[in-house]
Amino acid sequence: MKGKTMAWPLLVIAALLVTVSLLPGSCADQILPVEEKTMEEAREAMVRLLIAYGVRDEKVIAAMRKVKRHNFLPAGYFSRDAYGDHPLPIGHDQTISQPYIVAYMTERIAPRPGEKVLEIGTGSGYQAAVLAELGADVYSIEIVPELASHSIEALAREGYKCTVKCGDGYQGWPEHAPFSMIIVTCAPEELPEKLVEQLADGGRMILPLGAYSQRLVILRKKGERFITEDDLPVRFVPMIKGTK
Repeated sequence: MKGKTMAWPLLVIAALLVTVSLLPGSCADQILPVEEKTMEEAREAMVRLLIAYGVRDEKVIAAMRKVKRHNFLPAGYFSRDAYGDHPLPIGHDQTISQPYIVAYMTERIAPRPGEKVLEIGTGSGYQAAVLAELGADVYSIEIVPELASHSIEALAREGYKCTVKCGDGYQGWPEHAPFSMIIVTCAPEELPEKLVEQLADGGRMILPLGAYSQRLVILRKKGERFITEDDLPVRFVPMIKGTK
């Protein structure tokens, strides 16, 4: 009888907790808004840091302020430090890039509204969202099927119209070439020739290049000539070749 006697108070307490959680203005109702407010404050702190680091393009700063990085983290990889200035794991030995690198590469490549952009390495979809926020017409390739599916869903959920496919980034996307801009967010050991071929005249490409010692390289196409510029030392995950 003792077990039954103790059970009633526990049931009453549980019922009261459920009732309270359903009341307007209850703590349960406030959990999501509080979380969003925390993320908004963290995103604003991230933007202040980007400005302190030297990001100057006002449109890029506005895009970084607008795009919700935490909403691009896959399930199981959410972090309360979603706006910390460092990469974060997204599974499959891949990462979402450091916010400063996203802002820096975007600023250096300077996408303009309506430009057709090819991104290699969609990952979480965060960089694609920043490009789309700036008005670019984004095509993006991701070799990991699970991440391709995730990025398609995340981009659609956040309201960004990007064309994403699962495939080998080394092959580019010839059906939609030429591209005004190509941005590569994983590191090939050598410059992928097919990507260079798919660059429009007057177009530019930015990518991390190298195996162990990597450096950002900016390539600009002028007629039959290509002008390359070495930039920051960086560290990206390797660019994966398809099996076919």
